[in-house]
Amino acid sequence: MTANTSRRNFLSGTCAAALWLVSERVLAGTPVPAAASIPNSSASQRPRLRVQAGACDAHIHIIDPGFAPAVAGTPAVAGMSVDDYRQLQRSNGTTRVVIVQPKYYGTDNRCTLDAVARFDGQARGIAVVHPSISEAELERLAAGGIRGLRFSLWNPKDTVTTPEMILPLAERIAALGWHIQLHLSGDQIVQHQALLDKVKVPMVFDHMGRLPPAQGTAHPAFAMIGRWLDADRAWVKLSGAYLNTAEGGPGYADASRVARAFVKAAPERLVWGSDWPHITEQRHKPDDSLLLDLISGWASTAETQRILIENPQALYGFH
Repeated sequence: MTANTSRRNFLSGTCAAALWLVSERVLAGTPVPAAASIPNSSASQRPRLRVQAGACDAHIHIIDPGFAPAVAGTPAVAGMSVDDYRQLQRSNGTTRVVIVQPKYYGTDNRCTLDAVARFDGQARGIAVVHPSISEAELERLAAGGIRGLRFSLWNPKDTVTTPEMILPLAERIAALGWHIQLHLSGDQIVQHQALLDKVKVPMVFDHMGRLPPAQGTAHPAFAMIGRWLDADRAWVKLSGAYLNTAEGGPGYADASRVARAFVKAAPERLVWGSDWPHITEQRHKPDDSLLLDLISGWASTAETQRILIENPQALYGFH
């Protein structure tokens, strides 16, 4: 990736962010208050990283028993409601959130819209739709706080959308100022490079591009994403370290190398997300405090402030 110093010098000269280091980070060894019992999380203590008001968790899912699943007979889940997530917010200090439509609901976005509304202007949503959606429905979603469409194609066995839907839907949402959010493996990114080159709206890559841990930044998808970042056509979510690791926690060293590489390349095009309630992890839920604290090893204080506050504000339109 090439450096773009004209748009990155901001970070090196931010005096306010230097003060943030003193007031917002807890020094190593300082006792950390115990976290409350957070559903779908193994956290037992609060994060050591103290965040400012306006910090955003840019990737969560909400599943509420008041809304029926897309497929009748799908097993019920627990501890994934708005009230459950608020317990995590109280622990990690974030005040803004981006709610991503889960596959559990298919293209029925009612639960996501309901969840966005319950955060009183501090939430945005990412919907899942098909090309048959009407213009009126797109407008209704926009009014309800939706700011993008997700295409989760990583697992072909349970995907709700297809690659063929990306371009026609991207064209239709351009006037709304939305983006597309892509959950693809590194190999899928390479496979669909020609298609993605044609997308005219911003692209947000989930979970650091799902690069194979054995290859990391040597995988060709990293350079492709880098090219789109340099052209201001893409964003990356620093999320899912536990999804992209062979070395495991608590440091997730292989995933952390990828995260640091993205921070070095384009700190102004990154957002962070917890991926709560960690739907893919049925047996062992990650430690959400640790997932937030990972940022301290990935980014400087100024970069952390940008990733948690300023970048989500720009991408999702928080006020």
